[in-house]
Amino acid sequence: MWAWPKQLKSRGIIGMNRRNIRYIGRYNDRRLYPLVDDKLQTKLLAERHGITTPALIGTVTTQFGIKHLGNMVASVAGFVIKPAKGSGGKGILVIERVEGDRFIKPSGAALTLKDLERHVSNILSGLYSLGGSPDVAVVEALINFDERFSAYTYEGVPDIRVVVFRGYPVMAMMRLSTAASDGKANLHQGAVGVGLDLASGRALRGVQFDRARHDHPDTGHELASLAIPDWRSLLMLAASCYEMTGLGYLGTDMVLDRDRGPMLLELNARPGLAIQMANGEGLRRRLDSVERQADGLDVAARVDFAQRHFARRGELPPPEDASPLAGMAAGA
Repeated sequence: MWAWPKQLKSRGIIGMNRRNIRYIGRYNDRRLYPLVDDKLQTKLLAERHGITTPALIGTVTTQFGIKHLGNMVASVAGFVIKPAKGSGGKGILVIERVEGDRFIKPSGAALTLKDLERHVSNILSGLYSLGGSPDVAVVEALINFDERFSAYTYEGVPDIRVVVFRGYPVMAMMRLSTAASDGKANLHQGAVGVGLDLASGRALRGVQFDRARHDHPDTGHELASLAIPDWRSLLMLAASCYEMTGLGYLGTDMVLDRDRGPMLLELNARPGLAIQMANGEGLRRRLDSVERQADGLDVAARVDFAQRHFARRGELPPPEDASPLAGMAAGA
């Protein structure tokens, strides 16, 4: 089922034009974009502000430096290689474990050191970067996956996207990797998005490829029972990224580490709109409500406001239902 523009407007759906002009253009100073477009800068900034991120193992900045990659990861059980300026999950290589001279991906595929070096060379040449500009390869420690989510994801670590407006969390979803997404938590590649109630961190509804889902396509596990532990701490972390970056409209991507709790993965100054489909609700009313609030509230007060005013009840649809909001993110 497709929705008419009038129906989308009545549900508060915002499209790319309104997002770009009304919110990004008004509240995001372009000189601050490098703080979030470059994952290495984001990580170093987060460390200065006391925000937890995956440990940095090292960086490769030149083709000559690739020869040191083997020594860099020699004593590491698992790690992630990613482009500092990549987007949409492109160029991220996850190594789950090392067996002798073989590097094993979550899918079980084995790579050699030469394969890793080739991948890093592609990163440096700008194959995955925004605009194809030369890049830096960032090597991070592997996240200690929280086994409570093992039934909800396939060959990958799920992450949580929270849209933050003027320091207020306004909408959230969890992205669950699938076989279709090649183990990556990217909705455009086929990951499942699950809208989350801001008050409780519990599942609201699930979508994949713009259609409603009530279970995970690979594990078969139902989604209604999904609940995020330490939810308020995660919202506090997301909201504090406003002070850290100075950006008024922001997408924060976080993971839950088994030992360290909520951690910041990366930030996005142009967060996508598919989060509205996952929640079955538009952003506009929430954004309007935040715009009416006075400046100066601290992080805890802003999170209190969001949890109090944007609370919802779960409403996961039966599997045969299609999303009435399909297609809204692209053209609404």
